[in-house]
Amino acid sequence: MEILLQNLRYAMRQLIKSPVFTVTAVLTLALGIGANTAIFTVVYGTLLAPMPYQDPNQLVMVWSKIQGGRNGIAAGDFTDWQNQSTAFSALCAFTGGSFNLATKDQPEYVQGQFTSPGMYKMLGVKFLMGRDFLPEEGTLGKEHEIILMNKLWKRLGSDAHIVGKTMQIDGNPYTVVGVLAPGVADRLDPELVAPLAFKPEQLNHDFHWLLAMGRLKPGVSLKQAQANMDTVTANIAKAYPKSDTGWGALVEPLQNDFMPKERIQTLWILLGAVGFVLLIACVNVANLLLAKGTTRQKEVALRAALGASRRNIFAQFLTENLLLAFTGGLLGIGVGLAALRALVAVMPRDTLPSEADLSLNLPVLLFSLAASMLAGVLFGCAPAWYATRVDPAEVLKEGGRSGTGAGRHRLRRALVIGEFALALTLLTGAGLAIHSFWNLTRVDLGVNTTNIFTFSLPVPDARPKDPARITAYYQQMLASIKAVPGVQDASVSVGLPLEGAGFGMPFTVAGQADFADPSQRPGTSFGMVTPDYFTTFGIQVVRGRAFTDQDNAGSVHVAMVNEEFVKKFFKGKNPLDQRINVEELIPGVTKLGPYITWQIVGVFHNVRADGFRQDFPEMEIPFWQIPWPSANFGVRTAGDPELMTKTIAAAVHSIDPQIAVAEPRTLDDVKSLMLSSDRFTMILFGSFAVVALLLAAVGIYGVMAFTVAQREHEIGLRMALGATQGNVVNLILKEALLLAAIGLTLGLAGAYLVGRTLHSTLYGVGSMDLIATGAVALVLVTASMVASWVPARRAAAVQPMRALRSE
Repeated sequence: MEILLQNLRYAMRQLIKSPVFTVTAVLTLALGIGANTAIFTVVYGTLLAPMPYQDPNQLVMVWSKIQGGRNGIAAGDFTDWQNQSTAFSALCAFTGGSFNLATKDQPEYVQGQFTSPGMYKMLGVKFLMGRDFLPEEGTLGKEHEIILMNKLWKRLGSDAHIVGKTMQIDGNPYTVVGVLAPGVADRLDPELVAPLAFKPEQLNHDFHWLLAMGRLKPGVSLKQAQANMDTVTANIAKAYPKSDTGWGALVEPLQNDFMPKERIQTLWILLGAVGFVLLIACVNVANLLLAKGTTRQKEVALRAALGASRRNIFAQFLTENLLLAFTGGLLGIGVGLAALRALVAVMPRDTLPSEADLSLNLPVLLFSLAASMLAGVLFGCAPAWYATRVDPAEVLKEGGRSGTGAGRHRLRRALVIGEFALALTLLTGAGLAIHSFWNLTRVDLGVNTTNIFTFSLPVPDARPKDPARITAYYQQMLASIKAVPGVQDASVSVGLPLEGAGFGMPFTVAGQADFADPSQRPGTSFGMVTPDYFTTFGIQVVRGRAFTDQDNAGSVHVAMVNEEFVKKFFKGKNPLDQRINVEELIPGVTKLGPYITWQIVGVFHNVRADGFRQDFPEMEIPFWQIPWPSANFGVRTAGDPELMTKTIAAAVHSIDPQIAVAEPRTLDDVKSLMLSSDRFTMILFGSFAVVALLLAAVGIYGVMAFTVAQREHEIGLRMALGATQGNVVNLILKEALLLAAIGLTLGLAGAYLVGRTLHSTLYGVGSMDLIATGAVALVLVTASMVASWVPARRAAAVQPMRALRSE
């Protein structure tokens, strides 16, 4: 222990004696460790940390399963699961909802949720005041209670006596029974919660609209719960063969990884990318230490001559390097916190699960400490080993010049080569991400996004569901909006372009044999649109006709499909001769009716959705034939649609003063939002790549500057024998170019592996993209030449007689 303390004291004195070296090394390490800390915090909070609930290992998601995939749950299935399953101590259902909250000025749109009573008790979420829903409050007629999230309670004035008071929601009185404590619930989207009470018509087995979460009984494993649910769903399928044949259940641990697989993969790739940044930083510090070691040859020789063993010398140098790494790690934690705040500030909404806790915690601190110590070992061992190889007699005899042997130079050059190989790998990833994003921005979206304003109307569930009333309501709304000066066109639709057409529905083609197993039917995106939908959004009708006002409740059922639908299901056939059978969607009712046969009258150009990466089959029917209570509006304006937000909202409120205009935004905003995740990934990769490029440039600058200083005698001799300044500059630049070229050649294998790893997350880019790789290689070579130019000019300025005289 005494020797360790002695080494630490000596190490601190050495670092203080070389402030420029110490600051440079610490900042370099802090940059690498800080980047790793920030990204690991995201990965840990999203994919590794336990969920922020009581006994999270007992919590599970329970899905309906069809053809191996997850699906929502029918209310009838859920109630049967509750009654028949034996693996859960609690099983609760929930679904999203929207509410119109009465305020002084105008109704406010509030995103909410409907949950089974006991949901928060099951999760172990604490209340600031009040209670969870009681079991009887999950029955019709007794469900007019609400629980407020803490964020909404604060926004409404933080009334300490709000429990028991009545609030007007959707035009009806609701009693506040509880307010949640601040915490995880405030990171979720819902701001208030109402009880989930099933109406008689909702208790069917064919309309899948719920999600379910359960808590396993003590001692019950995930495998046992799955086996229990397999038995339950098999029994339900026997009881309801028409709706439940082919359906099962999937029990999964409650985790934060319910994200697209590509996004999960991207997070791990980003963690690997910042690992490369740390490696490059370690290489730079190792080069700095090797250079600094040449100035300490005489010191080491004297210590060895006085009896210090090689082991003691190695331990002393390694202690200094670990202290340097620890200091860089402490600063790196601060850098990581700053980077994390910046990351969260620019991160697109819904990029990560809302429950992810992106804060500094013990696992993150341990990771940063481990990264710091690993970095110290990585960059510290080689310089410490070289220090033990000093020959005291030679160093003391020649004044310290023998320490600049070929072995040390070879190691420094090898480190720079490795640095360039790592930089090429990382920059290639950034180049691929940039190329992919560029390709996505040039995709034919199938719509004209210019001057289009969109919003939705969260019509209260209590409103009448009579189709004639719904039709009259939306016809009045459209007439009022179209009368606003500056409005060129307007439409109503279930779903919106770029976001998705609405429902996912199975179908059959009329005239073809029925499926013995209904779960094997193909599916399509299914929506309802008014006749002006296609002109409002600039969607091209490529075959047949669009809808007209004559396509109403009293006319023949007609439909339009997109080109992908035709390509997938009607290859080689005339789509206008085809008819499609789809189960009836009953307005405002979570229940499917009998089959309706739809005659295809038109084909429209594909409209991209779900990240713009591929086309999906899409089917649209006239809104006036099956009007839906809650719908979206698209409004094309003559000028900037954002300037007309208030006038359009006023037109809506002139028809219905109790309803809020929800999620108002332009279609250009929707487009930007759809691209935000790819843009964010590109910016992150680009940022790390820029750091890697700067570190690589600094690395080659350091090697070239040190080489020039050590070769001053040789350069002076060359110039004395007739070499020109141009010859000397070329000599140094050629050496730098050679190091860069070797590094880039070795880095091609890493670049290929990065391309293979990223392939599933990219669009229109191969595993080995010549454009991206070539551009990256050119940037790196240019950086090496620029970084070597100053040392080369310094070498050319050597005075031959002065250099020779100094030797």
